[in-house]
Amino acid sequence: MLQALELSQATRLINHGPVVMVSAKAGGVENVMSAAWACALDYAPARVTVVLDKGAFTRGLLEQSGWFALQVPLAAQAETVLAVGSQSRKNNPAKLADCGVELFYQAGFDVPLVQGCGAYLICRLLPEPHNQQTYDLFIGEVAAVWADDRVYADGRWLFDSVPDELKTLHYVGNGLFYRTGKGLKVE
Repeated sequence: MLQALELSQATRLINHGPVVMVSAKAGGVENVMSAAWACALDYAPARVTVVLDKGAFTRGLLEQSGWFALQVPLAAQAETVLAVGSQSRKNNPAKLADCGVELFYQAGFDVPLVQGCGAYLICRLLPEPHNQQTYDLFIGEVAAVWADDRVYADGRWLFDSVPDELKTLHYVGNGLFYRTGKGLKVE
């Protein structure tokens, strides 16, 4: 079940470097893409960054609407992550249906979210035209955060106790993902 989290938890959800799915909506058009380069930027207010190529259809939607979501997919969704990251809605208007993507919305936000992810961060775009045009780098201020209580509780991911299909993913290229592994505590 999804649990709403304090905004201060946002950075913990992506600080371990998982691949994310980026979603946005503008003019009634929804889309989702995968992105390997997303990270925490600041704690208070919670801010994140994501790199989106100029040719990405989803980039245009978030530039128009000023809103986007980062969702942290689970290993069970690896095929979907690869599929939405390997094709563009520019070339396939039925991309989401063809990839089997199920969307939902959280109350108060007109940003589509992908069903089944481990965590969700809804973000308001902080326009930085130079960064966006020169580096394809987008900054978002986190407005709301949720996590699946099967995989995240008490302020931390439960990677040591969940089955492999509920672990987050790291993408290294050519269709190869790694699941987040066991923790290593150093004192």
